Amino acid sequence: MSKGANLPVDAGVVRAELRWTERGDGPDVDASALLLTGAGRVRDDGDFVFYNQPRHASGAVTHLGKHGVDGAMTDTVQVDLTALESDIARVVLGASADGGTFGQVTGLTLRLLDAGGQTELAHFEMQADTETAFIGGELYLREGRWKFRAVGQGYASGLAGLATDFGITVDEEPAGTATPSPAAPPSPSPTHVTPLTPAPPVPAVPPVSPATPHLPPTAPPSGPRLTKGEERLPVDMRKRLSLRKEQVAVSLSKRGAAGISARVILVLDASGSMSFLYSGGVVADVVERMAAVAAQLDDDGEMQAWTFASNPARLPDLRLGELPEWLRLHVRVGEISLFRRNKKPKKGLEPGQVDMRAVGIQNEEQKAIAEVRAYVRDTPALAPTLVLFFSDGGVYRDAAIEQELRAAVEEPIFWQFVGLGRSHYGVLERFDRLPGRRVDNVGFFAVDDISTLPDQELYDRLLSEFPSWITAAGQAGIL
Repeated sequence: MSKGANLPVDAGVVRAELRWTERGDGPDVDASALLLTGAGRVRDDGDFVFYNQPRHASGAVTHLGKHGVDGAMTDTVQVDLTALESDIARVVLGASADGGTFGQVTGLTLRLLDAGGQTELAHFEMQADTETAFIGGELYLREGRWKFRAVGQGYASGLAGLATDFGITVDEEPAGTATPSPAAPPSPSPTHVTPLTPAPPVPAVPPVSPATPHLPPTAPPSGPRLTKGEERLPVDMRKRLSLRKEQVAVSLSKRGAAGISARVILVLDASGSMSFLYSGGVVADVVERMAAVAAQLDDDGEMQAWTFASNPARLPDLRLGELPEWLRLHVRVGEISLFRRNKKPKKGLEPGQVDMRAVGIQNEEQKAIAEVRAYVRDTPALAPTLVLFFSDGGVYRDAAIEQELRAAVEEPIFWQFVGLGRSHYGVLERFDRLPGRRVDNVGFFAVDDISTLPDQELYDRLLSEFPSWITAAGQAGIL
């Protein structure tokens, strides 16, 4: 084929085989694929299939890996066109050169094969110069039929530049700074500290609904609870916690829910696009602020926690007295970043730490929701459960997420989702308007920069729907 030519593809499953002549002094070449919508963008980082993420969550695209035969190397991506999700309109077939340019690669060829009979459907020989990334070809949907186009477009900015053009989030350190280890903990010092001013007076509020007599107050309605382990915190952290507990109490009192109890569960997005929020200390600050919610609602000084990306993983329980060390050990993103060839954590794992390589980098919220639901079923509590679920967007498993949350309506769980400044929150934004539920068990709000949101406003928004759900769930017999 010549550059720009196209042809129809009748095979249901095809293999894009990148082939080149093996040279000891040449760069390392890798094949990749990007799944694009009709707008020409990925839905999130999970739509990028390559050496660090070899299988798309749908199973439709798989990086099969490299093989060497008679002096030639191949790297292959398989695409099941019949299994692609309905909003995928293009699959870009890319390549990258690590340790050199494509001008140093000889015999660079892209072959498209019928995966069943291995019949060659297309043969495209490519020429390159200083490029370090390449689009060899693309599979695209036209009038209900898949076609293949020979592209042959190069990039001098490498795999990251290629991916960024199609919407992949690439976190780059400033020039002249060292790349931090993905396993390195963020500073436990928060990026947002509320001035230590007296808490505002508690406004007059109506009495707690009769539907919640099983949630007795254990502290004065307007004041913070004393929490186990609090005395072991550093002085500054303890002062912040004390003030924040007062602010949580104020938020609850505004809604007639002073003194209620709840088990609090924290869920943290650890997908690839979250890495700046982790390295900048934003996530550590969020955890510290959420610890005040758990301290005020649940006096045992513990909070269950999960992290998730491609897969969920339960973290050790957060005990309030161990908060600084918990932040150091467990507020982490994956050891496999998008463009780094990590095989193991650089510094190894400390006792209790999750191997974040198994967590991955893409967004699969429904898996984390299912694990939390199973935990609540297996470990019942007298008080209801409040789940504080943080994500920066890129939600695309709408049907699976909706199925989980609809099934959870009859369970003693309220799901409070918080968006951290990106977009594409999918069904989470629409859930309040979805019909067919006995009670509204889901809340959602998004903020552009949570580190600039004052604590009182954060707690007001975070707890705006939870008290009314307690009343509705009590009346419905769910609690």
